[in-house]
Amino acid sequence: MQSLCSILEMKKIVALFLITSACYAQNQNNIWCFGDSAGINFQNINNPVPFSSGMVGRGSCTSISDTIGLLQFYSFTREGIGNFSAQIFTNQHQIMQNGDTVQGEAWYNELTIIPKPNSNNLYYLFSMSETNVPTQGMWYSLVDMNANGGLGSVIVKNVRMNNFRNADCVTAIKHGNGRDWWVFSKYSNINATQFNRFYTYLVTPDTIMPPIIQNLNNATDVDVQRIIFSPDGNKMMQINVFGFMCEYDFDRCTGLFSNPVVIYPEQVSNFNRLFWSGTYSPDGSKFYATTQYYFNVDTSYIIQYDLTAANIPASADTLHNFVWPVQAGTIRLAPDDKLYMTCFYDWGFPGFPYPDSVRNMYNENLSVVNYPDSLGAACDFQPFSFYLGGKRTYWGLPNNPDYNLGAVVGSPCDTLTTGIIPQTIKKNTIMIYPNPASTHATLKSTEPFGNNTKLILENVIGNKVSEYKVLANSTVYTFNTAYLVNGIYTCKLISGNEVLDTQRLVIIK
Repeated sequence: MQSLCSILEMKKIVALFLITSACYAQNQNNIWCFGDSAGINFQNINNPVPFSSGMVGRGSCTSISDTIGLLQFYSFTREGIGNFSAQIFTNQHQIMQNGDTVQGEAWYNELTIIPKPNSNNLYYLFSMSETNVPTQGMWYSLVDMNANGGLGSVIVKNVRMNNFRNADCVTAIKHGNGRDWWVFSKYSNINATQFNRFYTYLVTPDTIMPPIIQNLNNATDVDVQRIIFSPDGNKMMQINVFGFMCEYDFDRCTGLFSNPVVIYPEQVSNFNRLFWSGTYSPDGSKFYATTQYYFNVDTSYIIQYDLTAANIPASADTLHNFVWPVQAGTIRLAPDDKLYMTCFYDWGFPGFPYPDSVRNMYNENLSVVNYPDSLGAACDFQPFSFYLGGKRTYWGLPNNPDYNLGAVVGSPCDTLTTGIIPQTIKKNTIMIYPNPASTHATLKSTEPFGNNTKLILENVIGNKVSEYKVLANSTVYTFNTAYLVNGIYTCKLISGNEVLDTQRLVIIK
């Protein structure tokens, strides 16, 4: 039997490996490409510098660097009538091999990149096409950075993950094991149905799992929404253009949201809030939101909220107002722990692209919150203070996830080997169908069940949720799953103390 000391030592080694890996991953968010040929290099976090990128896009963009901070590739969408695609560019600021006609539209948060788990050279690009009916849905493409002489090539393109209208808020966060990823989409409905549906996809080294679907029933499924995770990954803020602001607990082991705290309910009349973008402060104690124009009002805002306050709405502190033709845009937490914010300068129809003559302090600079953990004026918001070297902004900044986030230390999924002695799988080969299942599932075995055989269902953190006694000498057993919540379960066929076989079961209602 493996000793307790050796188990603890193994956990220390694995934890050290994950911490070391996280340290090396710190640089993957170092290069931002956005707007009209704009870019920022955060390699020296005490002195970020602007550079010239190859993109021209008003909103959606994402970029990733390697573990030492060198740009790998980036992607963006353009606006244009009939232009329903995104492009992938190399670190030489040219279209990547097979990197054109990626599914996407000219929205604002429809692209994100994650490394493929357990790979040093493969990356997923997730994209959405929201409103173009023939191609609406969520998609992934796969980039191989070992191809084309190290410039990369898109080796798999436009694999459809769903085919419904998605909200403009694709997002990703590390799984609690520090290796896998959760990727999120939101259902949208032009008729603004009250469901607030989240689709959560688990990305493992082997596959992208069918989605976990949660209907939270507290907001409308509207197009323009944002999903923002706290720096520790335990909280998620949802905001939308109907003035909804709600914070949830998030379980990085199960991928489930819970305990919604509605800060602002949706407005049904007398609209005076229109949340556009948001971000947490580095310590998670403050939330910053930008707004777009209210109805019949020509002013937008950046607002700080104190999440430790007893009354969060009462803590709202307007840091700055922007009067038309200047519009508040996207705000993001940067590698230097400051917040950077764009503004769009509305020069007239069609708005994009800017003529070369439309250059001013509003679109050639980013605004910066220098001390975002500090309350009120102490946060030091400086409008139009970061010069982009003559390049210009629209609404967008890179929609990059937190590549630094490590495992959830101390949880049942904090390491890939938890220190629990694995049970030996003996002999049976089983299958479970349908999979995903809803109300019932059937277990089929290649070997007859014995007299003391049972089926155990465990959730993703290893807790037993169900136990069934199967009929001896049979090879088929149908069991009820109607009471199970959406998620991923492990099914173990056990005889006495022996695990005969295991299979994964997905429940989707």
